[in-house]
Amino acid sequence: MSTVARTGIERLADAFAHTGKRAALMPYVMGGFPTLEESVRIGEACVQAGADVIELGVPYSDPLADGPVIHAAGTQALAAGASVAGVLEVARALSASVPVVLMCYANMVFAPGVDAFVERLARTGACGLIVPDLPQGEASEVLDVCDAHGIALVPLVAPTTTPERLAEIGARARGFLYTVSVVGTTGERSALSDSFAEIVARSKRCTQAPVALGFGISSAEQAAQAADAGADGVIVGTRLVRAAGESEDPAGAVGLLVGELAAGLAATDPGAAS
Repeated sequence: MSTVARTGIERLADAFAHTGKRAALMPYVMGGFPTLEESVRIGEACVQAGADVIELGVPYSDPLADGPVIHAAGTQALAAGASVAGVLEVARALSASVPVVLMCYANMVFAPGVDAFVERLARTGACGLIVPDLPQGEASEVLDVCDAHGIALVPLVAPTTTPERLAEIGARARGFLYTVSVVGTTGERSALSDSFAEIVARSKRCTQAPVALGFGISSAEQAAQAADAGADGVIVGTRLVRAAGESEDPAGAVGLLVGELAAGLAATDPGAAS
């Protein structure tokens, strides 16, 4: 076995290339919800149940991209004392066993300085960074720093992203291109599949990176539909956060759901698994 350390970008590439499923499964975990310790256990349960990548959220007071369930979880986590430092320790605890991509807001990156924040993130072993409100004018600076530390700066695109912007964003995508399946914030939707193929194809035309579909996917059936539509990864958040908040055993409840999602993405052809 090679002793050469892999960068976060390389670990994410491996996760997509060797998922063993029709698409990589990427559960979202809110750091610090219900507590920091429990969020580690939830992340570990996700890995045991078949997660390929963990998207780890940092609670924030004004989460523009998050729907009511995740917003409420973040508010509870902040009230319980969660901080950026605490969530970075969650990333450290999970990153040895699974690629971790941190989702946070721009103020958290710029307040301590981009170099300091990204260096600190890299030291946890995390692989990537998602900043949904990253100003366009600052994207190049953050990307350069992330590249220098082997951290994948993962951009988001939406159904409303113009073709010109889509081409620009897709060209600089690292790790994967986070493709939002609906207009609006995160949340569970009952019917999404009719638009999956068109949305995924639109993203794939503009990037060489894997395309991961998120926002609104909440069931094994919808995850399978995303894979059927050609998505390389499937991101599930609100349904899992809701389960964590409703159960006396958050890790057990989330692990059960992640197992169901993994089964929905199972490779049906024996030769399809990498």
